[in-house]
Amino acid sequence: MGAMKFKSTVTAFAVLVTISLLLPQDLSAQQVGEPAESDRAAELLMQLRDADEAEAARLERELQLEWSKSGSAAMDFLLKRGRDALEVSDTHAAIEHFTALTDHAPEFAEGWQGLARAYYAEDLYGPAADALEHVLALNPAHFGALRGLGAIFEQTERPALAHQVYERVLELRPHDPEVTEAMQRLAAQIDGTAL
Repeated sequence: MGAMKFKSTVTAFAVLVTISLLLPQDLSAQQVGEPAESDRAAELLMQLRDADEAEAARLERELQLEWSKSGSAAMDFLLKRGRDALEVSDTHAAIEHFTALTDHAPEFAEGWQGLARAYYAEDLYGPAADALEHVLALNPAHFGALRGLGAIFEQTERPALAHQVYERVLELRPHDPEVTEAMQRLAAQIDGTAL
């Protein structure tokens, strides 16, 4: 029953993401991040697309800071506690903190992103995919969530979907050697040249 639920969750999410990836993405201020920070996040995303590698690293750090602003000291504290727990591989505590955060601030994409990372660390791909669905519904340009989704598709042996998601990551964040390498590996699998 658990394996069946996992497969149906991932399959349903795969269909949702595939459809959304086929639609053109307008990265206007209304679609990126929380309303209070959307203009700045949209500006950083546009700069990131054309930045060289050194500048891209700086822009990504700024963008992560923008996305990490919940507007509430209590929610920021839960985000920090969850991230700290992940840093020391205490995924149980991380899941508790991020679950509390998403319960109290369901419109805060970074809470869902943290929850997805914690679930992924526990090899709970179905719940991780569900959390990533929330991230991408709130912030379609969240390249970290897209990378996570690509990794889940790789783990669940869906190379074509993983490749498609990674293409979207590189549209948003062109300087990502790990994603470039993954795409090359996946292209070989998709073309049938991998052993």
